[in-house]
Amino acid sequence: MHSRSPQPRGRRAFLRRLGLTAAGAALTPALLQACGQGDGGGASGGGGGGGGGGKELVLSTFPLYIDADAPGAPGSVARFQKETGINLRYLEDVNDVRQFFARIQPQLAAGRPLSQDLVVLTGWMAERLIQLGWVEPLPLAEVPNARNLIPTLRNPSWDPQGRFTLPWQSGIAGIAYNIKATGRELTSVNDLFDPALKGKVSALLEMRDTMGLLMLADGKDITKPTWEAAQPSFAQLEKARRDGQIRRFTGNDYQNDLLAGNLAACIGWSGDVAQLALEQPDLRFLVPETGGVLWADVMLMPKGAPNRAAAATWMNWVYEPAEAARIAAAVQYISPVEGVQQILAKDPATQALAENPLMFPDAAMQKRLHSFGPLSAKEEERWEARFAEITEG
Repeated sequence: MHSRSPQPRGRRAFLRRLGLTAAGAALTPALLQACGQGDGGGASGGGGGGGGGGKELVLSTFPLYIDADAPGAPGSVARFQKETGINLRYLEDVNDVRQFFARIQPQLAAGRPLSQDLVVLTGWMAERLIQLGWVEPLPLAEVPNARNLIPTLRNPSWDPQGRFTLPWQSGIAGIAYNIKATGRELTSVNDLFDPALKGKVSALLEMRDTMGLLMLADGKDITKPTWEAAQPSFAQLEKARRDGQIRRFTGNDYQNDLLAGNLAACIGWSGDVAQLALEQPDLRFLVPETGGVLWADVMLMPKGAPNRAAAATWMNWVYEPAEAARIAAAVQYISPVEGVQQILAKDPATQALAENPLMFPDAAMQKRLHSFGPLSAKEEERWEARFAEITEG
């Protein structure tokens, strides 16, 4: 849900239906039994926490990023509230990270706390907030289940000491395509520029994902991005837009067009395509040999957050492997928690998910995944301005 745009209406209905299929796989007896083996890391939110901090929690995140309620089986939000006694306001109000930043900036810049105790944002936006001094160090001593974090997500570039962020989910930007519309399997980023697909291709408004894929295909190291290294990819993208090869630039709204075959191919996100393929088996997702872009959305605590104890309880609860497995089965991104793969593998209903290298990258897949490195504030502005010239042109 990396830098999500508003969801297509049918998408929400589809994922609600998914509560009885793939997401419902997390509700089968084997997983229900697994979930019963742990108490989610404490029942009361670690005590009072000051100012009623133990019983209230406000969280802002992207839409459709957790397992939903299904008939006879409450989702994670409802179960967390019941098990901990904490009143959780789970707000799906981060549709685009730049818009969200613009919304919270005046308050944080003025030194006024937000109503949110936790927000889920992209890693690069988390880095910006950390640099501005607008986030609190996380109460890691009260999150013992953070020891369950997979090694590749520890101490990321935007938070090298791991003091301010913990990962929510991770995913891959790659090539999504409808094989019925393409008429063939795609094999590389170059396929997006095939004249046969003119006007039936889209790219993402998330600059790091679109530029990252193009730069990797151009042989560049995106872990240490430079302005000079990006120029051929900027030029390629601009020409494709000008020539009509690229139909449009999108957030998550590429999904309906991909399902319908209006788009033959696009730059998209792994979990989205995995879920949509349940409805449309003609969909494919490709991590090119030249590389895919690995990203992570993270939890962070805005400056002055009032309910630190409750926030710690939530983070600890979702890092319980059995709870994380339910979420992973629903959203089909890369879970940050060790042990999730083994839990899913034990249940016939989720066994295929456990074997999916897009959810659990094996050694071969890991070699093809690269994270877009940090940009200074000045460079960020420069890159975004150039990208906007192309996408808005």
